[in-house]
Amino acid sequence: MNRSQEERLTALRGRNLVDTSDILANDVREIAAAMTAILADVFTLYLKTKNFHWHMSGPHFRDFHLALDEQADQLFEMTDLIAERTRMIGGTTIRSIAHIAQVALIANNDADFVTPEDMLSELWEDNKSLVLSLHRTHELCDSSGDVATASMLENWIDEGQRRVWFLFEMTRN
Repeated sequence: MNRSQEERLTALRGRNLVDTSDILANDVREIAAAMTAILADVFTLYLKTKNFHWHMSGPHFRDFHLALDEQADQLFEMTDLIAERTRMIGGTTIRSIAHIAQVALIANNDADFVTPEDMLSELWEDNKSLVLSLHRTHELCDSSGDVATASMLENWIDEGQRRVWFLFEMTRN
């Protein structure tokens, strides 16, 4: 590598991630923080949903087991898109499991036994909480002119509302 190439690489290494975006630097920081919190919640909700999927029991086992697996898959599909969008606008995101634990608002559940009804009710509440976070972040993106992130959030809001509806219907007597 010649001196000119080395100087160019050194200059590129020093660039700020925010330089890659048309969104104002302060807005990037706020959106990235909100998206990181969403990512932490999605990972937490994914693992909780899989936990309940694995430990489901009772007369509706098969239906609930399959429904929770489908919901977990949907949540996991979001993770890479959230992280990549956050990086695309110039932010940083989750770096470790410890970071997820620090940022997540959705609580873990590592109880030895949870009734199927309590599993579904807890997931219903957690999914409602996630939808509210998605709405708040959508408002932030709108005010910052980040239409691409807002568009992604709209799809996730719709998916989340569908999960909430399904979980609600599964808990009805």
